Amino acid sequence: MIERYLLRYFLAVVDQGNFSRAAAACNVSQPTLSAGIAKLEQAVETQLFIRSNQRVQLTEAGARFLVHARRIEREFNEALQAMGGSNPRTVLRMGVLGSVPGALVSAAFAAARCDPETVEFVFGTERELLGQLGRGRIEVCLGLVDRGGERFLEEPLMEEGYSVVMPEAHPLAGKRQVTAEELSRETMIVRRHCEALSETSRHFLERGVRPHFALRSTNDERVMQMVCAGLGVTVMPDCYRAPGMASAKMAGFDMQRILGFLFAHEAEHLQAEPHPMLDALRAVLGNHATGVARNLSSKAGAGNTNSR
Repeated sequence: MIERYLLRYFLAVVDQGNFSRAAAACNVSQPTLSAGIAKLEQAVETQLFIRSNQRVQLTEAGARFLVHARRIEREFNEALQAMGGSNPRTVLRMGVLGSVPGALVSAAFAAARCDPETVEFVFGTERELLGQLGRGRIEVCLGLVDRGGERFLEEPLMEEGYSVVMPEAHPLAGKRQVTAEELSRETMIVRRHCEALSETSRHFLERGVRPHFALRSTNDERVMQMVCAGLGVTVMPDCYRAPGMASAKMAGFDMQRILGFLFAHEAEHLQAEPHPMLDALRAVLGNHATGVARNLSSKAGAGNTNSR
């Protein structure tokens, strides 16, 4: 028989990444936690972790055991809540890619009208979120899909390209399309976490454009504020919009990205089961994609009118 505290020790090591932080999270000494993990490995008759001075990682058996341990802990907590006379609260732990506008996520949460105690958001990079998805720390991720991998169940929601963004008073504002050469004398802002950063840099370098960089940031809200203030221009996904900010497509740069849901293996049922937050995000992203397409179409029409 496996006692519950051993599962809690196991999950703490997975979540915290090493034994010392896991022991602190469980309010026990490290030797006590290590002895508990050893007892658990003896009970399941297999090694669950590969230990080294640098890091702790799951064995293949440990990764399989993790799926069941998460489910047991979740169902145990729900059982306690039910026996206590309260309605069991299922918490949706959701990852959100850092390059997804916070305005879209907040709009979806407002539309979903979820109890705040039933949703937990984790923002991060693509690599960080895929790691947490694989370890079962989040059930679903709003991120990039159709990237060539088959590790997780995916649900595409919205496809978009990238544009150059600038202040509304900029001389190039109002143009449907700009060239890299037209930006050669512009000061630029670098979005360091952008998935298109290497492709964008290559696009400029191949055309001999080496602009001055006034800011490097991973905070897109701050980037948009500084663009509107006139500090520089940058390249962002089409879904980013802000008062005082104009955008134009970049000639010859046709990179696209697809946003969608990625589901952890033990949470694939969430794709078919209605959940207010997921349904709201589907609606918000769908409406936003339609609005972007309509906006680009009107710009194209205006450009054609001016050319005649």
